[in-house]
Amino acid sequence: MIEVVSPGLHSLVQDLGRDGYYAIGMPPSGALDQYSHSVANLLVGNGISAATLEVTFLAPELLFHSSATVAVTGATLPVLLDGQPAEQWAPLVVAAGQTLKFGPMTAGCRAYIAVAGGIDTVPFLGSRATYATSSIGGLDGRPLKQGDKLPVAEASPARGAPRAGVRLDERFLPRLGHEYELRVVEGLCNYRFRPESLGTFFSTEYRVTAEANRIGYRFHGERLEFVDRAPVFGAGDNPSNVVDLGYPMGSIQVPDGAEPICLLRDAVTGGGYATLGTVIARDLDLLAQAKVPDKVRFTRISIDQAVELRRQQQARLRDVALSLGA
Repeated sequence: MIEVVSPGLHSLVQDLGRDGYYAIGMPPSGALDQYSHSVANLLVGNGISAATLEVTFLAPELLFHSSATVAVTGATLPVLLDGQPAEQWAPLVVAAGQTLKFGPMTAGCRAYIAVAGGIDTVPFLGSRATYATSSIGGLDGRPLKQGDKLPVAEASPARGAPRAGVRLDERFLPRLGHEYELRVVEGLCNYRFRPESLGTFFSTEYRVTAEANRIGYRFHGERLEFVDRAPVFGAGDNPSNVVDLGYPMGSIQVPDGAEPICLLRDAVTGGGYATLGTVIARDLDLLAQAKVPDKVRFTRISIDQAVELRRQQQARLRDVALSLGA
């Protein structure tokens, strides 16, 4: 069991999410940076779907009531075990009675804490992912608070314990900074935008605003213009309005042509704003680490390129597992 001495700013139990419920209006939730979450699990001998802690900006202080193997990935931050520095991206053996604390994040804004066996909260619709908007999943559907007790499942002997001294090869580490390229497949409603505005969107720089959370990221940059149209039954009066449609995860809507919004894992599943494209899943991991006032540029790619990049990311995780002996 793990006791929460202090909860941090916004610490949530997350796994890979509860896919398959868009039809009833439920987003998948789950870790925003799926790669860092998955690697954290591999480092401690879990399957990648095991629940971890996702911590944002300010990490919690955790007291371990029993021994455990832990790994910390994602954003760069000091890791302190009973006040002594410990490594990220490597298995860390914690004895019963020891406390894990963290310093301020110096790159990125979300870290992931995996424990061998996985956080063992009660699943909801097959997932432990926290969807705080509806108070479901995780620990009572909410962020951690002081005094919480986190149950930990027994580690699977079939997977084996992490090798002593194992470290993640540097080629598998994400490159965190203050500028990110986000690759986009155009659609569903890019035809609603003037061609010159689409050119502007894909050729200029945007900045992350303070409105950036698990629902979506809002960006400040050049205003976009829409093509003229006659009023459409079922759509609003604003030129950015369309008859309601589904919002793929990562889709970019532009209300009134100002400040594009990229929708993330806790966003609504549909609505009436024109969406000009969708950020590919691989790059949503990078976006999850962006913060004010980081810069982003959007780049067009084809659906075939997006599928190939997804295949490469899956192969990368397999290579990580092989390198760790998992």
